[in-house]
Amino acid sequence: MNRPTDNAGMGRRQFLRGAALAPLAVSLADPKLAQASLTARARSVVLVWLWGGPSQLDMFDPKPMASDSVRSPFQTIRTRTTGLLSTEILPKLADRSNRFAVIRSSVLAGNHDLGVLTGKTNSADAARAPHFGSIIAKHRRSAALPPFMLIKPPGFTSGAGFPRNVAGPLGSAYDPFSISCASNGRVDFGEFNPLDPRETARLEGRRLLRSHLTSAEPQGTLGRGYDAHWEQACRMLTTREARQAFELDREREQLRDTYGRTSFGQSMLLTRRLVEAGVPFIWTAFNSGTDGLEEGAGCGWDTHYNNFELMADWLGPIFDRGFSAFLDDLHQRGLLDSTLVVAMGEMGRTPGINGSGGRDHWGSGFTIWAGAGVQGGRVLGETDATASRPITLPVTTVMMGTTMAELAGVDAQVRAEMGVLQGGSVIDELF
Repeated sequence: MNRPTDNAGMGRRQFLRGAALAPLAVSLADPKLAQASLTARARSVVLVWLWGGPSQLDMFDPKPMASDSVRSPFQTIRTRTTGLLSTEILPKLADRSNRFAVIRSSVLAGNHDLGVLTGKTNSADAARAPHFGSIIAKHRRSAALPPFMLIKPPGFTSGAGFPRNVAGPLGSAYDPFSISCASNGRVDFGEFNPLDPRETARLEGRRLLRSHLTSAEPQGTLGRGYDAHWEQACRMLTTREARQAFELDREREQLRDTYGRTSFGQSMLLTRRLVEAGVPFIWTAFNSGTDGLEEGAGCGWDTHYNNFELMADWLGPIFDRGFSAFLDDLHQRGLLDSTLVVAMGEMGRTPGINGSGGRDHWGSGFTIWAGAGVQGGRVLGETDATASRPITLPVTTVMMGTTMAELAGVDAQVRAEMGVLQGGSVIDELF
């Protein structure tokens, strides 16, 4: 891929970093601007997690000239982006492709492995590496809300794609604070569900008592991490402004309808509210549960069976509606420039169609990038005639994590001090 340059010949990467540092000179002259100078281009990073692995062939890398055993039965449609086709199950996103970039040469895990979100696709290495969100959370604290939040559909357990601990060597204090969001907009905090408003003072008393009881006792990393989450929960439950971020009934009914009255749609609306609240990293999971009869609850995009029916009737329309509404909402509120949005799964799907009408696990796929300086209306990378593998420079998960971290203000020096994302480089072509 050729590297875009500015008119003066400066590489995009250098330009990005220069732009991020420019406010510093101003802040030295005016101390009031010092805090603003530390604000990274991405005030929030949103990772939309398509757990199970969406099919590249049935979404943004269709191969209409391939054989019947490979190509999608869906009609191929044009997008607003030159060189980018999608299928008919994504009409809203096709019409909004000027707001995002698609990387078709993404190299992922090929199995259900969260290692892709650490930059390590080898399970043994991934167990010793922190999640991208944990890296950003350690560097970017937030006041009223946890710096790393995970929004899951109801019933999505730690055994269905989400282990409890993903921060690795950074410590469990930087694990995500997990909540779920139902199709009716109800938010479930699990063991930290809000008490009756009359009990707020009682909760605060419990917090103070706990603090006194534990302050004199040495604790391990796990204990400190649990206490950090407990403190964050207390702040959410006792601070009115923090609680309001989770109250979707404050939104207009028409807007809630626009997102879709699905778990994913309402989760994306909640994500926008958390972006407004300044949460540094939000990990929002898509899972419709529609294929539960075939593979069990929490299957998501793992379409080994009836891939095309599920994609056409449920997965495609739900994602198309919720994700496009989210991009529109961010744009209309002036939040897209300060929010990095990445949509991806842990893998793609096989070029071949199996005997059950499904597609199996595959290590190559696509990712979607928007906001925070990403140039919309771009398609990066090419795959071979069956969307089996990249024929241009592969984009690895460590490159993805490095790009997220860089835009969130976690620069090379900070990453080196943390010992994370070694050897990673920014995906320059996005900017």
